[in-house]
Amino acid sequence: MSGAAEDGRRIVVLSGPSGSGKSTIVDRLMAKPPVSLQKSVSATTRSMRAGETNGEDYWFLPDEEFQTKRRDGEFLEVAEVHKSGFWYGTLRSEIKRATDQNRWAFLEIDVEGALNVMREYPEAVTIFLTTPSLEEYENRLRGRGTETDEVIRRRLETTREELKLADRYQYQVINDNLDRAVEDIAEILTSRETELHA
Repeated sequence: MSGAAEDGRRIVVLSGPSGSGKSTIVDRLMAKPPVSLQKSVSATTRSMRAGETNGEDYWFLPDEEFQTKRRDGEFLEVAEVHKSGFWYGTLRSEIKRATDQNRWAFLEIDVEGALNVMREYPEAVTIFLTTPSLEEYENRLRGRGTETDEVIRRRLETTREELKLADRYQYQVINDNLDRAVEDIAEILTSRETELHA
């Protein structure tokens, strides 16, 4: 199939620092999609956690297989996240999967990955999700109670760097109210869908 999906106009990229609420917003949008969405499943070299499903939460790949696919150009974007030693990436086959089903490919990826997607698909819809302040990020991260002070410090450093690149995105959505943030993103997508059919 040729056309809008292949040139990137029906690819949507959502990025934002840890604690910005990306996962919750993705879940809300997938539960009641404003346009026909296909969530892109990222690949990772980290181990599967309890309750996770291969092909649904992530494609869990052994490091060797991941690096082979990377060398063979099968990834649209890859990154080692938070200097953790674990690799994450978006397989090109995920974009094709959405295209084949005549759906939008919905990528929830970090800023580094998003910049790679923008280079390859400048027509993609790119949205940066933010909270009102850096202090709010820190409060949300600490509120999870799952990370050490050192991990939180590293993530806040990453956040400061990511915020510097927010203006590279077509849209910035402030998540100070979950319902409104979901609504804002839904409006962006329905507006773009209308343009594509005009």
